[in-house]
Amino acid sequence: MAPSKLADGLSGHRMTKKPADTCTRCAIASEVDKDEKFAPSVWGDFFITYTPPNSQRSEEWMRERAELLKGQVCQVYNGSMDDMSEADLVTCVDTLERLGIDNHFPEVIEAAINRIRTEPEPDAFNSLHIVSLRFRLLRQHGIWVSADVFDKFRDDTRDDTGSFSTILCNDPRGLLSFYNAAHMAVPGEVALNDAIAFARGHLEAIKGKVRFPIEKQISRALDIALPRFTRRLETMHYITEYEHEEAHDSLLLELARLNFNLVRALHLKELKALSLWWRDLYNTVKLPYARDRMVEIYFWTCGMLHEEEYSHARMLFAKTFGMVSLLDDTFDVHATLEECYKLNEAMQRWDEREVSILPEYLRMLYIKTLSNFEEFDHSLEPNKKYRMSYAKKAYKLSSQNYLREAIWNGQNYQPSFKEHEEVSIMSSGLPMLTIITLMGYGDVVTQEVFEWISNVPEMVRAGSQVTRFLNDLSSYKLGKHKKDMPSAVETYMAENGLTGEEAVAGIAGLLENRWRILNQSTMDMDPTLLPAAQVVVNMARTNEIIYLQGRVHLW
Repeated sequence: MAPSKLADGLSGHRMTKKPADTCTRCAIASEVDKDEKFAPSVWGDFFITYTPPNSQRSEEWMRERAELLKGQVCQVYNGSMDDMSEADLVTCVDTLERLGIDNHFPEVIEAAINRIRTEPEPDAFNSLHIVSLRFRLLRQHGIWVSADVFDKFRDDTRDDTGSFSTILCNDPRGLLSFYNAAHMAVPGEVALNDAIAFARGHLEAIKGKVRFPIEKQISRALDIALPRFTRRLETMHYITEYEHEEAHDSLLLELARLNFNLVRALHLKELKALSLWWRDLYNTVKLPYARDRMVEIYFWTCGMLHEEEYSHARMLFAKTFGMVSLLDDTFDVHATLEECYKLNEAMQRWDEREVSILPEYLRMLYIKTLSNFEEFDHSLEPNKKYRMSYAKKAYKLSSQNYLREAIWNGQNYQPSFKEHEEVSIMSSGLPMLTIITLMGYGDVVTQEVFEWISNVPEMVRAGSQVTRFLNDLSSYKLGKHKKDMPSAVETYMAENGLTGEEAVAGIAGLLENRWRILNQSTMDMDPTLLPAAQVVVNMARTNEIIYLQGRVHLW
């Protein structure tokens, strides 16, 4: 998935002649009809001029009130955590995370997770809901726990071949938690395949027979299981649902609402600044064939990282995403093959004095790219400026892979599935955009983290493949332009002699495997790498939203 294709998919507007929006390289200029254009942005200057409705409370009041509530919540937990049962602890962590306020209580989360891991209570293992919550939360926090904990819920407990007890169907909340937990499976955990199939079948059967809010939560999970759903959207839904739970805490609910509104206010400020920046860039480079999709890009950014403390990371990510979309569309739909060579050559040299090697229409794009990266450098503290070398190297590598795909397309070359996969891991943009995002982090991200990402380890590869496979499944179902390069589905189909339906099933299986590799990697890695790992997982989660069930979708 090239970033610009993702951004176009978000808006739901495609090229006027193309029947579908695909992520693969399109025909170069000599093969593209000149009247083909991407639809203009539907947003115009909306977010530049937008003024939120007047609130009954000022932002200053909300911040003061939120700080007061945070202090009160800390007092409650500090006074009661030692006496909390395991059921209370897992519920506490789950609630804080789903309400989107866990980042304000890191000590509470850490203490709860440590107790859950080291002091399991036998009585808690009689509840499918609590067992499932514990299993999911520990694995999501990088802690291994065996799937054997679910064996007691089988009709035959002698081994994992027995069917899960149909008695579980009388426990909708437990069944939903079980379904979500099973999606933290790692490669080879066949028993959890059975768990997913069992739980999904029964959840579909009871979906229309249960009350709010569990009915909404089941519907959401059947579309995308909770471990693969974006945090911000889950919080948006859960805040309205939490108050209907009998045991809800009014203190947490008020804090969650205030926090959500404060974060939204910051997002609107960032989006206004980005819209102004983008309008200047887009109007300056004057590339009418390229997509105008900053609002959609920012949606993706917030799906990945929504918390206030990641504002700098979001801005770096969105700006780079916008610039690389211009670069990608140039390689993809406009430049001749000769111009593609020249553009990549200039990018590799990374020197404004080399601008003369480019055709006139590409010079401003080159100048603005280099100047924006210089501004990125200025925004970094002195001890973090080393990060720029990793960012530039990754951006150059993206250009090289765009060129490689343009060459394939120009030569009508049919890559093998392995070749297609290797190039698309990099051209997906995920490795480069992960590095860009981490540039905006604090000291928690070290140089070792940047080395790890730059070497494209298995986890980064898996995240890129989730991105690619989701995009290509969507592209295949929607249809494609006759001159687009083959997608992963088509390459897999041709190489293995399969029908389209069989190839789609095959790619879907590979997609599931890559998600399981992401789960496994999170539990196997050095804890110091977890911030980077979370960025990779969050990018994959956002793509699940965008390509929901093979169709472009916004909640």
